[in-house]
Amino acid sequence: MTTPADATTTSLDALCINTVRTLAMDAVQKADSGHPGAPMALAPLAYALFTRHLRHNPADPSWPNRDRFVLSNGHASMLLYASLFMSGYDVTLEDIKNFRQWDSRTPGHPEHGLTPGVETTTGPLGQGLANAVGMAVVEAHLAAEFNKDGHAIVDHYTYFIAGDGCLMEGISHEAASFAGHFRLGKLIGFYDDNRISIDGSTDITFTDDAQRRFESYGWQVLRVDDGNDLEAIDRAVAAAKADATRPTLVITRTHIGFGSPNRQGSAKAHGEALGAAEIVLTKKVYGWEYPDAFHVPAEATTHWRGLTAKGAGEHDAWRKQVIAYARAHPDAAKEFGRRMQGDLPGGWTQAIPTFTAENGNVASRAASGAVLNAIAAKVPELFGGSADLAGSNLTTIKASSVFSPDNLAGRNVPFGVREHAMGSMMNGMALHGGVIPYGATFLVFTDYMRPAIRLAALMHQRVIYVMTHDSIGLGEDGPTHQPVEHLTALRCIPNVLVLRPADANETAEAWKVAISHKTGPCVLALTRQKLPLVDRSLPGRGPAADVAKGAYVLSESTGGAPELVVMSSGSEVSIAMEAQATLERQGKRVRVVSVPSMELFAQQDAAYRASVLPAGVKRIAIEAAHPMSWYRLVGDNGTVIGIEKFGASAPYQTVYKEYGITADHVVEAAGHLLAARA
Repeated sequence: MTTPADATTTSLDALCINTVRTLAMDAVQKADSGHPGAPMALAPLAYALFTRHLRHNPADPSWPNRDRFVLSNGHASMLLYASLFMSGYDVTLEDIKNFRQWDSRTPGHPEHGLTPGVETTTGPLGQGLANAVGMAVVEAHLAAEFNKDGHAIVDHYTYFIAGDGCLMEGISHEAASFAGHFRLGKLIGFYDDNRISIDGSTDITFTDDAQRRFESYGWQVLRVDDGNDLEAIDRAVAAAKADATRPTLVITRTHIGFGSPNRQGSAKAHGEALGAAEIVLTKKVYGWEYPDAFHVPAEATTHWRGLTAKGAGEHDAWRKQVIAYARAHPDAAKEFGRRMQGDLPGGWTQAIPTFTAENGNVASRAASGAVLNAIAAKVPELFGGSADLAGSNLTTIKASSVFSPDNLAGRNVPFGVREHAMGSMMNGMALHGGVIPYGATFLVFTDYMRPAIRLAALMHQRVIYVMTHDSIGLGEDGPTHQPVEHLTALRCIPNVLVLRPADANETAEAWKVAISHKTGPCVLALTRQKLPLVDRSLPGRGPAADVAKGAYVLSESTGGAPELVVMSSGSEVSIAMEAQATLERQGKRVRVVSVPSMELFAQQDAAYRASVLPAGVKRIAIEAAHPMSWYRLVGDNGTVIGIEKFGASAPYQTVYKEYGITADHVVEAAGHLLAARA
């Protein structure tokens, strides 16, 4: 067992470090659940960062120019909670004692918005690393946009700690490649090289040369050979900051379960309580003289908080900088404040175009491109791009330049073929603040970024996914690119708002909803194929503005109260209207309901929902996707026409016909339903 000399000293540094270690051991033991080994190993690093290097103010965890700290290996959460507590954040010793318990502010993995000082939700490995890259991107972008000579109001670092699991996950390759290419010099990461995984030594699965790998991405790579060496950590941070053109990875050799006589360096220390007897032995190794669990020496908190108290002064100094900036550049200061506050500019909705018969018979992806560019002129915080599909997704802001290592002020971000990292980086961008991130790819590739979408929903972050080629309507590319189950899969993620507009004007309203929506991510599901513009000047036609209600009567029956409702979303709404015309000629009374967002419709009051879908009236839903999500709207009153197999390669008109996504099929189903009623 490795036991550096300072592990048994009574120095204030060692006392603070060992307080973190013992709190981690005691909390996991009390919960009988958790991961003590990494916090025990990483306590010196956390102490060094929180007291010597991070610019942060525990009294105001959200001040804009703070340094960000991300614990990517989120299972080591007690390291973060103990460090926040010792720093003086609003995290109490009682919170530490309630680790992993119901309604606790110290859950098993860090959760943004629950615990003060937690910058992002981590646990799914590699996500935090990619979040940190996104945060560093926005720091660089806002600095390029707002800093003026003599006035650097955006000037901070993003730090992260990652474990071997983070580096094994594919997302770390995507995100690290991006960070190196874009020369994000204010990104500083520490790799916890403890060489142990849950299954044993990392050698059984992971023999990558991390140094050569990250150097190949364009990172500066440094080494700290002993994770207990505070001075070596200080030197590494100084060297990282000295290199402004490369992100830095510090490979830090640690020993999991440090100090435990029988668990140090073993998989046993990773994910289970040490046991009461082993904790006693470990505390003896530390020279810990306090018999009670959760003991926090007063001199430790006094020393730690005395060191972090400088953050309040740094915060005050920044406020004075902002005042001077506002005097010299009042318009820019006002704009910076608005963006960091998350407010939208006045009158932005007036920029949203209205489409006509002359320009509106287009694919919804084309309408989206026009709307995005119109809004972007009024909402400068829109910042994003595509996973190497900008020409197909139509997500380029034409009036802006491309974000690049030499032009960090550009708003068009070329994410490359990195869908998973794109999604996670967008989360980091939103968490940083000052931008509204959007990212685009084909709808089928939401599979590649689903973990990041789920975390955006869990954190209630305002990110916008522009997902084109949304059905079998993309045609010849075939089943590998034709989404079938994806709409249902996205609709069942809590807090995700899925918007599938039926024509160009619904697309404009969908963008309005997405920009305004601050409590979670939005998916814009858009077509490759052209869609007919709905003529809303005709009697009985509903306004596109009702997209905000999630579902509305688009085309009312001409013969009185409807005996049948045909509902759909997106490209199949025109099929529903075609079927309506046929059925009305047959003497049937048919209402067409457009359902651009099931989630928004579910939020409406019962009276409105009943006015759109009257009780007792037969219902047919049609969508070129898996039917599962429609049954809650159809209920026992009707049927769903959908797809329960993969697509096919052919012109989209042929695929629609062969799969029965046609007006004729709706008419046939209506005949059966209404005959059964009679």
